[in-house]
Amino acid sequence: MFRVALAQMNSAVGDLEGNTQKILRFVEKARSRGADLAAFPEMAVTGYPAEDLLFNAAFIQDNLKAVERVVQGSKGLAVAVGHVDSGDGIYNAAAVARDGRLAGVHHKMLLPTYGVFDEDRYFRRGSACPVYAIGGVTVGVNVCEDGWFAEGPMRYQGEAGAALAVNLSASPYHVGKQREREAVMSARAVENGFYVAYVNSVGGQDELVFDGGSVVIDQKGRLLARGKQFEEDLVIVDLPLDGAAPDPGERPAPQPPPVHQLLEEEAEVYGALVTGLRDYVRKSGFSTVIVGLSGGIDSALTACIGRDALGPEGVKALAMPSRYSSRGSLSDAEALAQNLGVELWTIPIEAGHRAMLEMLEETFRGTEPGVAEENVQSRIRGNLLMAVSNKFGWLVLTTGNKSEMAMGYATLYGDMAGGFAVLKDVPKTLVYRLARWRNRGGHPSNVIPQSVMDKPPSAELKPGQKDEDTLPPYPVLDGVIKAYVEEARSYQEIVGLGYDPQVARQVIAAVDRSEHKRRQAPPGVKITRKAFGKDRRLPIVNRYRQF
Repeated sequence: MFRVALAQMNSAVGDLEGNTQKILRFVEKARSRGADLAAFPEMAVTGYPAEDLLFNAAFIQDNLKAVERVVQGSKGLAVAVGHVDSGDGIYNAAAVARDGRLAGVHHKMLLPTYGVFDEDRYFRRGSACPVYAIGGVTVGVNVCEDGWFAEGPMRYQGEAGAALAVNLSASPYHVGKQREREAVMSARAVENGFYVAYVNSVGGQDELVFDGGSVVIDQKGRLLARGKQFEEDLVIVDLPLDGAAPDPGERPAPQPPPVHQLLEEEAEVYGALVTGLRDYVRKSGFSTVIVGLSGGIDSALTACIGRDALGPEGVKALAMPSRYSSRGSLSDAEALAQNLGVELWTIPIEAGHRAMLEMLEETFRGTEPGVAEENVQSRIRGNLLMAVSNKFGWLVLTTGNKSEMAMGYATLYGDMAGGFAVLKDVPKTLVYRLARWRNRGGHPSNVIPQSVMDKPPSAELKPGQKDEDTLPPYPVLDGVIKAYVEEARSYQEIVGLGYDPQVARQVIAAVDRSEHKRRQAPPGVKITRKAFGKDRRLPIVNRYRQF
C-alpha cells in the first residue's frame, strides 16, 4: 500500500515563518501516521495569491530559504510543497523532497489569466513534466491549472508511467466550485488510468476564500476520500499501487479514508462568509469588529456572521436612530444584539442631522429637498462608526449587499464607509435565504427576529420609504444582475429571457454608471462566479452603451 497524506492548510500571504512552521508540523503528523508522501497546496510557503510581493527579490529568496527547511524536514517520507522558484524568471512551482533531499521541482505549465487570476503577470511557464519514484511508485506532481485540461501535464505524466498524479492547488471558492473540481479530477483519472490526489488550500485571503475539500479519486473516476470544507485537515488514504513497498510493521494500521459530505448551498455560502471575515480580521491584526445595526436584514445577517466568525466578544454593535427610524427597527436591533450576546451602543443622530441641515441651509436654498438631504443621515452614521473605530481600534463592517452595490444604491462616505464588506457579493434574495438558514441551524438559533424577516426593506431616510420605490422587486433585480454581471449577457439576451425591457435598461444603466462607487468600496468575500472587483474590471470612464 502507498499512503498519501493531503495537508490542506491555511497559509497567510507573506508569513514565510508561520507558514513554514505549519508545514513542518503537518509533515511531522504525516510522518507519525506512516505516510509515504505528504502533499501541500499551491504556494503553501508564500501564501496565495502573493500578487506584487512577487516583484520583491528578497521575498523570493526568503521563500527559497523556507523551502530548504521543508526539504530538510522530509526525512522518512516524501514531501511535495508549493512555493515560488527562480531562475531565468520566477515560477509557480512544486518542490518534491525525499529523505531530506530535493528530488526535483515542477514548474507550473498552464497559467490562468481569467477571473481573479493574473499569473502571467508574474510567472514564466514551465516546460517539463518530471515524474518521481517514491516508495516504489511512479508519481507525477503538478500545480492547480495543470490538471484542468486533458491535453496538459497530467497526460504527459501518465504517458511517463505515473500511477498517481498529485495536484497542488489554491482554487478559490464560488458556489458549486467543489463539484466542478471533482468532475475535472475524475475526468483526468479516467483519461489517464491513474489515481489522482488533489490537495486544496483553505482559508481567506483578501476577497478570496479557499474552501479545502481535498479529494482522492481512483482510476475509474470514483471518489475515495474528501477532506473537510473551510477547515484545515490532513486527509490520509492508502492506495493499492503496484510497486509499493510492503507495509512496515511499525506503521500505524490503515484507517477508512474520510469522505466528508458536501455542505448544502446555504451552509456552504455561510461557511465561506464566516471564513473570509475571520481570516481577513485576524490576518490583518484586528480582534474586534463593529457593525451598524439598523434593524434591517442586511445588518442582522452581517452581525450573525461576525459573531460566528469572531465570537460574541469580537463584535460590537452600534444603533444610530434618526427622526425617520421606526420604533420597531430600534427594538429589532436591541433584540438581535441580545440574542447574539453582543454589546450594543446607541447614539441617536438627530443632533448631528439637525446641525448638518442648518449648515447646508444657505447653500441649498431655492432647491427641492431630495437624495442629498437624505444621504446626510447615512454620512453622519458613517462618521460615527469610523470615529468609534478610530478610538478603539475596531474594524468597521459595512452591510451593503451585491444588489445594492450593483445599482449604486449606497452612499459614498456613508453606509459604504468601512474596512470590510461581508455581503458585497451576496444578492439580496440570497441574504434572506442565508438569514432563514442561520435561524434554523445556527447556534444559537432563531437569533434574527421574525419582524426583521417580514418588514419591507427600507433605508429609512424619509417617511414611508421602501427600497422598491426606487428599485425593481429584488427577485427580478437579482435575476437581471446575474444575467448581466455574472453571465455577461447583452440587453437583447436579457430581454429574451423574459425580463421587462424597461427594467433591463434600468438595471444595466445603473450597473454601468455605478462603477466609480464600487471602486471606492471596501473589499468583501467572493462567493459567486463573478464578483465586483478583481473578477470584473471595467473602466470607470466608459461611454459604451447598448441602447
